[in-house]
Amino acid sequence: MQQNYYFPDVTLLVTHYNRSQSLENLLTSFRKLNCQFGEIVVSDDGSKEEHRNYLKKLQEEFSFRLISTPKNKGLGNNINKGQEAVQTPYTLYIQEDFEPKPAFPDRLVESLGIINEHPEFDIIRFYAYYPYAYLKPYDNQFSEMVIPSIWDTNYTKIYYYSDHPHLRRSSFLEKFGRYVEGLAPDKTEYWMCVSFIQHKGRGLFFNEFKQLFDQKNTQTEPSTYSLKKWGVSKNQVLVAVRYVYRQLKYNYDIYIKKP
Repeated sequence: MQQNYYFPDVTLLVTHYNRSQSLENLLTSFRKLNCQFGEIVVSDDGSKEEHRNYLKKLQEEFSFRLISTPKNKGLGNNINKGQEAVQTPYTLYIQEDFEPKPAFPDRLVESLGIINEHPEFDIIRFYAYYPYAYLKPYDNQFSEMVIPSIWDTNYTKIYYYSDHPHLRRSSFLEKFGRYVEGLAPDKTEYWMCVSFIQHKGRGLFFNEFKQLFDQKNTQTEPSTYSLKKWGVSKNQVLVAVRYVYRQLKYNYDIYIKKP
């Protein structure tokens, strides 16, 4: 018999934009894992009418609180209004195109035990495209992310924070400030990364980060954002220019630019 999981101190916060079927898949996945939360908050960023209508249907089935806006205001506004609606001590933040795997509920139990006992930790990250650049062992499941210095040359140190699935304290905005609004999603995430480091955030990173979530973008509901070509090009000249640019900009923004 499958175990039931109830997390009364956790709100599942999902940001949504024009991918209502993906949202349904996410919520259905949690239901199949017998995973329940104190509340589910869905923050919608002015989706198209057909998706708004489907959200109402999903709301009846999954009983979530819908925080909406009449027009698209960007990722920053969408996370801000969603997080401000959370009333529990902890927030599990997930974008709508992720689905949890069977191993996740037990890891969330462990994560809550850690963050309850250790007030110094602000965030526990569950997913990434690659490991965080600077880690030190914490236990057999997690590593602590190390606050980088200006001399650390791996510029991916900026991603101490990430918009990928993570558990955090619901007082997150009070400590690190609101997400910058009116920018592209990658810029919004970038400036929260900078703020997280500047305000001396601390967090853990799940070592087997591919075991807990799948990110699924379908043909019917593809990703709503794509990076500029120069940012992902493998041309050797552009790679070199990009490396120098990011070293200078990231270190300036983290260590010199005022919070």
